[in-house]
Amino acid sequence: MKNLFGNLRKGLGKTREGLVASLRRAMDSSDGEERYEELEEALILGDVGAPAARRILERIDGRSGDPWEALRAEVERILTGVNGDSRSAPPAAGSPHVILLVGVNGSGKTTTAGKLAARHAAEGKRVILAAADTFRAAAIEQLEVWAERTGVEIIRQERGADAASVAYDALAAAIAREADFLVVDTAGRLQNRSNLMEELRKIRRVLGKHGEQYPQETLLVLDATAGQNGVSQARLFLEAAAVDGVVLTKLDGTAKGGVILSIREEFDLPVRYVGVGEREEDLLEFSPEDFARALFE
Repeated sequence: MKNLFGNLRKGLGKTREGLVASLRRAMDSSDGEERYEELEEALILGDVGAPAARRILERIDGRSGDPWEALRAEVERILTGVNGDSRSAPPAAGSPHVILLVGVNGSGKTTTAGKLAARHAAEGKRVILAAADTFRAAAIEQLEVWAERTGVEIIRQERGADAASVAYDALAAAIAREADFLVVDTAGRLQNRSNLMEELRKIRRVLGKHGEQYPQETLLVLDATAGQNGVSQARLFLEAAAVDGVVLTKLDGTAKGGVILSIREEFDLPVRYVGVGEREEDLLEFSPEDFARALFE
């Protein structure tokens, strides 16, 4: 656990030196209305977004005690969620456990699929990867590399094949082989937005033909360096994909990182994993307590 926290703290280094340092300067150099304005500016520049920034400051305004501790506690409260649990509800029963990954191209879906496969395979689980991003040959090839590296099976077809057909065949194989997990990678080409959203709906429908419990989880993969564009992307995918939670990738690559607060404030979507590096072990199961501690200590 200590190593995991160390990875998280190291991965959040840029955000701690950027957003959090700006907040600390505002706290230390001003008070009253001036402090409020400087904190609001720091939050907005840190990709928290104006509406979320105002709500955060309104909730800590007037609290007794250390204002810095009040801000840290408010961040942890947001990350935990209104129901006191940062995670989605317990997944539906049934084996294999199907995880459908959605998001735009470049967000890190395929890498996340590979890291999830590695994570579960290391636990002794039987995992199958489904290369349902048939729009990009590079995505299929990348997933094949992950399958070989982690020693898991991959179900694929040729580039341009029907993505829903790949997903359907992969789940049939996972059921027949008594796999524990099926991780489905999907396309994310926003230039054909309506086609993409219909494709995602179709994938969900065909997976459901194997049983109404499938898929048990649909995770939206967002690139933390995209900032407020990530919020816009979340809006696009929520209806079409019935998203259960978020994977926030590339947190180590931004000095802002506040988009995670914006996502929680705007949509109350649970954060399931955060990516803080390129290594397999840098995909971390999300803990709001550890996240707030890694930011503010």
